[in-house]
Amino acid sequence: MNARPCALAALLVIAAGGVAAAQPAIAIPPASKKAEYLAGKESFAAQAEPGTAKVKATAKVSPRKIGSPPPKVISVFNTWTHEWIALDADAKAGLPEETTVNRFLRCHFTNEPTRMDGALARTLREAARHFGRDRIDIVSGFRAPKYNLMLRKKGREVARDSQHSHGNAVDFRIPGVDVRALEAWARRLRLGGVGLYLGSGFVHVDTGRVRYWNGT
Repeated sequence: MNARPCALAALLVIAAGGVAAAQPAIAIPPASKKAEYLAGKESFAAQAEPGTAKVKATAKVSPRKIGSPPPKVISVFNTWTHEWIALDADAKAGLPEETTVNRFLRCHFTNEPTRMDGALARTLREAARHFGRDRIDIVSGFRAPKYNLMLRKKGREVARDSQHSHGNAVDFRIPGVDVRALEAWARRLRLGGVGLYLGSGFVHVDTGRVRYWNGT
């Protein structure tokens, strides 16, 4: 009879010890672990936020682009058609395509183009470069033969076989430049004919024989 109470007491002791031993393992319930994990995540995010914000702010700042400045251009204006064409101001640069120049300097009366002498476009560019200007006004380019004849019948100062009718002449002015200074510069080129039209305010340049004259 003493053995049974002793055995029962031993079982109670073992059971009590087992419960006591298991208590540390379940001291933090599952819900508490989740809360601790979330709290730690929020703490990490709060510490990282200043750095993140700084990165975002830095990303919004665009670095300065490094490169060559755009080329300078000379704007050429046709006073009859009100069209523009651009010439690269660099003397070593190419000129617009021949078809573009021919179309730009076409006869404004017949709307007919012809093949213009390439030296004329180069002369226009050199004139603007010499006087440090970025604009040229075209007074006359190609002149169709029938338009040239009509002007002669009206008593205008046009030659019977004008170089304009062959695509070898251009009349122009440079805003801000005295036409007498422009004529003197054109004469020094000895490219061909040079005419000064002081009253009308333009200079005639062609690639024919060298000659000079004054008009009105």
